[in-house]
Amino acid sequence: MPDLTTAREELMAVAIGQLGELLDRMDTLAPNLDASRMELLITSTDLAKKVEAYSKRMDEITENAKLQTVKHIARRADEMARGTVETQTRAVEEAARMVFRNEVGPALQRVALPLQDVADLARKGARPWEGWLLHAATAVLASAISWGMAAWLWLR
Repeated sequence: MPDLTTAREELMAVAIGQLGELLDRMDTLAPNLDASRMELLITSTDLAKKVEAYSKRMDEITENAKLQTVKHIARRADEMARGTVETQTRAVEEAARMVFRNEVGPALQRVALPLQDVADLARKGARPWEGWLLHAATAVLASAISWGMAAWLWLR
């Protein structure tokens, strides 16, 4: 048997040879691993920047959505308030019409009739000399006729 007499020594030699190949492969793999690690760090940094930019953009979008929502809610609340005011105004006007028609109108009628009578009396009393003027005109006319007849009789 040659130098390597036992299977065990032969396996040890093969294992050492494979270990050498493995170490050679690891030596060639180390720069690739470093390059991959550097690319991974660069990608991680870029990703962090993009996530930060995305987060800022999402914050802007969220703020804009909040602002638009608040404006919409305010506009709808204003429209509803105006509609409510108009409805209440119409209801109050109708209630006022009903009150005047049913309660104030008849009371005014009861007060107005005697006042109209008083106004008529006041209009008549505003010119009391009209009645005396009529009596005076009648007296003057009767006197003139009497004088005229007396003169006519005397002259005859």
